[in-house]
Amino acid sequence: MRDRTINPGITRRTAVAGVIGTTALAATAPGLALSPRRKPNFLFIMADDLGYADLSCYGRRDYETPVLDGLATQGIRFTHAYANSAVCTATRVALITGRYQYRLPVGLQEPLGGDAIGLPPEHPTIASLLREQGYATSLIGKWHMGSLPGYGPLKSGYEEFWGLRGGGVDYFRHEFAGNKDLWDGETRVEETGYLTDLLADRTIQTLDSRAKDGRPFFISLHFTAPHWPWEGPDDHSEADRLAASGNPVAHMHYDGGDLETYAAMMQSLDTNIGRVLARLDELGLDGNTVVVFTSDNGGERFSDVWPFTGRKTELLEGGLRIPAIVRWPGLSSPNSTSEAQIMSMDWLPTFVAAAGGAPHPDHPTDGLDIRAAIGGRALPERTLFWRFANKGQEACRRGRWKYLKIADNSFLFDVVADPLERANLKARHPEMFERLVTAFREWNAGMLHDPNAPSYGFTGDLLADHFGVDD
Repeated sequence: MRDRTINPGITRRTAVAGVIGTTALAATAPGLALSPRRKPNFLFIMADDLGYADLSCYGRRDYETPVLDGLATQGIRFTHAYANSAVCTATRVALITGRYQYRLPVGLQEPLGGDAIGLPPEHPTIASLLREQGYATSLIGKWHMGSLPGYGPLKSGYEEFWGLRGGGVDYFRHEFAGNKDLWDGETRVEETGYLTDLLADRTIQTLDSRAKDGRPFFISLHFTAPHWPWEGPDDHSEADRLAASGNPVAHMHYDGGDLETYAAMMQSLDTNIGRVLARLDELGLDGNTVVVFTSDNGGERFSDVWPFTGRKTELLEGGLRIPAIVRWPGLSSPNSTSEAQIMSMDWLPTFVAAAGGAPHPDHPTDGLDIRAAIGGRALPERTLFWRFANKGQEACRRGRWKYLKIADNSFLFDVVADPLERANLKARHPEMFERLVTAFREWNAGMLHDPNAPSYGFTGDLLADHFGVDD
């Protein structure tokens, strides 16, 4: 292992620079057009366990996220964006393959529970398909789709990887259950610093490299924030407390965290994204770079999911509906919103088509090229499907209608008029209910099933608002 100390260097000046850079681009975006002779760059930024209303531009009230709010004023903000799953590994499988995660054994993991399974290296991915089009491909941050020696980002299309292989680490110690989990490629490394800062640092270094070599790039920046453990940038003592507890899974602490800590984690995330966007601007790359910000699933314990109910591990809207902001020069209009229903698996066909490629014919995408929606136009109506093994959850959405099943309870909701999912309309609209149940069963018959795959949910001993829920 090697040791290296990084000074994150976050100051008010760098944070403000990110906001100023996004504001400046907003003023020029209508006249920008991606040259037909130049492939667009892609900077895909994904938060971890971020709730729908955890950004101030989506409704958060107790803190502000000025950088991401500024990004939204430059581009389009989706209000009906969905994660492919209510938990991280499954969504990441859908994102990287452009397909329903239930087509692969690793996608049935809710989340990944061991080292024996992972994303098959031979499966085409968003990274491998863009690499075929001449792109430099980098994953910075969280992988969580399989362990060495059989699985990893460098085996699935990424040229560069810097981050963690598992589901989460301590923000200061960079470990989980006593195991260090910070990697440069396939080499374990040790760094000093708050993880959110370090991931932004590495992204800035990668942008510098791309500016020098001139290659079109796809950077997946997968932050762990605001995933547990609940540690803000000044909470090193909390990391020490957890390490001294003797509990190998202390990082999942149910005695930790509060709204102030969550705000600090989110403001750090926002500030670091500002640093990255400011560097993109300084290098003159912003005019030809598509920037996407989203989350891997709905919110966790301290998230705001208003106006929805439910959270991570649940197919209620709060477990699936996520923020999605897109700044696409020459395509998105400044300060616009869209009610188009988009999903994590849509990013592969969208990016690959824009780069001049196509999905692999042996692994057709289940997603859509959503450039029409990013440009403010309508998408064709389709039905979106979800499963979650815990409590036998099923869901699908078509238009304004959503079928939902949890345990032995089934529902039909109009999620446009009733985003809280309170009025069960299955008796009032039996034909629509049966139509969606039939569609779900037909779709589900074509997916893989594994009754032994891990799946979990919150219970009454973990969260007080789940007092009636048992294992």
